[in-house]
Amino acid sequence: MTADSVGARLREARTEKRLSLRSVAQALGVSASLISQVETGKTQPSVSTLYALANHLGLSLDDLLGVIAPASGRAPVQPEPMRLIHSKIQRAADNPVLEMENGVRWERLASGVGKSAEALLVTYEPGASSSIEGKLMRHSGIESAYILEGELTLQLEFDVHVLGPGDSLQFDSVLPHLYSNKGKTIAKGVWFVVGRRQEDEDLTPAPGLEVPVNTSLVSAVDAMRVLGDIKH
Repeated sequence: MTADSVGARLREARTEKRLSLRSVAQALGVSASLISQVETGKTQPSVSTLYALANHLGLSLDDLLGVIAPASGRAPVQPEPMRLIHSKIQRAADNPVLEMENGVRWERLASGVGKSAEALLVTYEPGASSSIEGKLMRHSGIESAYILEGELTLQLEFDVHVLGPGDSLQFDSVLPHLYSNKGKTIAKGVWFVVGRRQEDEDLTPAPGLEVPVNTSLVSAVDAMRVLGDIKH
């Protein structure tokens, strides 16, 4: 997935809502020039910027990646309790990929379109961060992850945790948080975010923390309403 194709979808969503570059920039606390450069593919957004854009424009990760939900003429069937009635195999070469600023890479893993659970393979290059400005982000949903390799530093509110292979995490994503790779090797893990599709327009910065308003990927970003099903 190229930066210009993602930018084109962001621009299309903005114009459909009849929003100006300036109004979007003011809502997200960034410059109109940055939004313009993202839309034209001249620069890649950071995770925090992508989340904020996706949330503000009401986009899912599937929207950003151009993933189309399969059409069905049949009425939806109510699943039986505790019974898995759907399955999906997705090859590695078919993973929708989203490259972001500063060496962050998201790969959307197999998941049902429109489902509440979002699965991602996330890679942080050495020195990469979810926000190069050091701003913490927040969004709706419960975030869980398992670290496969390398070390990833998580700042969760005022606490800092260094996570290595085999370590796992889970927290309410409404809590201000920031990921960064301060090591010399790639950090990689599998992320699951549940419940990101809930509206989070009322989120406000936490006292004492520099958190952009409406910075929820989308998702999504929502950037994880941004990467597929993705509205992290």
